[in-house]
Amino acid sequence: MLIRLLRTYLRPYKRPIALLVALQFLQTCATLYLPTLNADIIDNGVVRGDTGYILGYGALMIGISLAQVVCNVGAVYYGARTAAALGRDVRGAVFDRVQSFSAREVGHFGAPSLITRTTNDVQQVQMLALMTFTLMVSAPIMCVGGVVLALGLDVPLSGVLVGVVPVLGVCVTLIVRRLRPLFRAMQQRLDTVNRVLREQITGNRVIRAFVRDAYEQQRFKKANSDLTEVALGAGNLLALMFPVVMTVVNLSSIAVVWFGAHRIASGGMQIGDLTAFLAYLMQIVMSVMMATFMFMMVPRAEVCAERIQEVLDTESSVVPPVAPVTELRRHGHLEIRGAGFRYPGAEEPVLRNIDLVARPGETTAVIGSTGSGKSTLLGLVPRLFDATDGEVLVDGVDVRSLDPRLLARTVGLVPQKPYLFAGTVATNLRYGNPDATDEELWHALEVAQARDFVQRLEGGLDAPIAQGGTNVSGGQRQRLAIARTLVQRPEIYLFDDSFSALDYATDAALRAALAAETAEATVVIVAQRVATIRDADRIVVLDEGRVVGSGRHHELMAANDTYREIVLSQLTEAEAA
Repeated sequence: MLIRLLRTYLRPYKRPIALLVALQFLQTCATLYLPTLNADIIDNGVVRGDTGYILGYGALMIGISLAQVVCNVGAVYYGARTAAALGRDVRGAVFDRVQSFSAREVGHFGAPSLITRTTNDVQQVQMLALMTFTLMVSAPIMCVGGVVLALGLDVPLSGVLVGVVPVLGVCVTLIVRRLRPLFRAMQQRLDTVNRVLREQITGNRVIRAFVRDAYEQQRFKKANSDLTEVALGAGNLLALMFPVVMTVVNLSSIAVVWFGAHRIASGGMQIGDLTAFLAYLMQIVMSVMMATFMFMMVPRAEVCAERIQEVLDTESSVVPPVAPVTELRRHGHLEIRGAGFRYPGAEEPVLRNIDLVARPGETTAVIGSTGSGKSTLLGLVPRLFDATDGEVLVDGVDVRSLDPRLLARTVGLVPQKPYLFAGTVATNLRYGNPDATDEELWHALEVAQARDFVQRLEGGLDAPIAQGGTNVSGGQRQRLAIARTLVQRPEIYLFDDSFSALDYATDAALRAALAAETAEATVVIVAQRVATIRDADRIVVLDEGRVVGSGRHHELMAANDTYREIVLSQLTEAEAA
């Protein structure tokens, strides 16, 4: 998965990668050439006392060193830019894929896991790419070049290398094999910490209200301890790697000096050659150390790449049409024919054989007990998820055939849990129509019964709104969400229990203002409160995912036991009549 991900997203950067490889090659060649020059200076300059030879070759070494620095700086520059571009592209791809998900796919992964995959997981892959560009490209060149040059200096002494390199490879491999499952567990437990922390921050008021601070502290402590335990296990293995490598390195250096001294004493090699051989040995070991750094990062990056690719390979259940319809002839006619919806793996469908017609200029209400499928039914119209059976038609066209932008302009949804984005009142209202004027915003606020409290806010339309709208009350959030949809001016309005946080007086005033504003539009209201929908042109009663009644209030009171039971749970007989 890691190779596949890198190959896909590094393909546009072939030229800078080729350039940095060339720079790394030149820098490594310069590094390998310096010990040979140093050996020549010792053998032909220092030993013979030739100052001119020393100065001449010393100047050459300075020039090569400067070239090495320039090549290294250029390679690191291009490597850092390419790695940063890789991280940007992968994050963008994950974000775009998540944006295409329906509620079903988002629920499958969970918001905390998607956040971790978009941030931490991508960062791990980006860091691996950076280390590859800056270290790993030069490591094999240095290792092979060092071995070749060491063999050129003294073949018998090079036998030390035959024992050193395999031992290092075996030690690193054994440690890395144990690291991979630990890194997978670490990413999963990081997801858990994010989920618990997100729940505790979002549900802070509930925690305080029920005085569950101690319980939540223990819950976070357990998630944090589980992550710490795995991180310590991985850290202990990583900490073991360096002492093992350095032990092998030091033993090999001792062996080279020992056998090299005997070779010098017997006249088989010169002092400068031994010095160069030691330098090449250190370069070979350094290349192995670079590879060790990579091996430390590869297991975690591989796990992260698998998690990223899992998101990228997941197709949304809401698929854009191949040949989308970009224009509608009629305006706002909504029809649902035999619609059903079932979650994957569920024993029972949420909705079954739903038939519903909502016409322009009429208000259609949907009511039912908790869990009867009201919100799911409304979600089929803007394609938050697609019906698994039947059809949802807007102006006679299946919503699955409509251009998504046309559907978004035609259908406006006020969700059950209104969400406001960090910004200002104006930026939230213009979410539905970026070109709306201030006059249109104030008009929408007036219809939504929100003008008064917005005028009291410091800044008015420019008053700040916190993430999620946490700095305004629940009723104010609902009214701002309604105003946002009014600014959009769609032809079909869907209100999913959007008046539940309003007092009766505000509810009545808002419904009266909406009736005038949406007189020519199609309005579908899901509500728990009977007073909100009793005057609707048509009331559809849901029970366990089925339509069990349809008609006006007085008709259903006389003929439908389910509706009558709901009404009498809220009103007296006299009030219901």
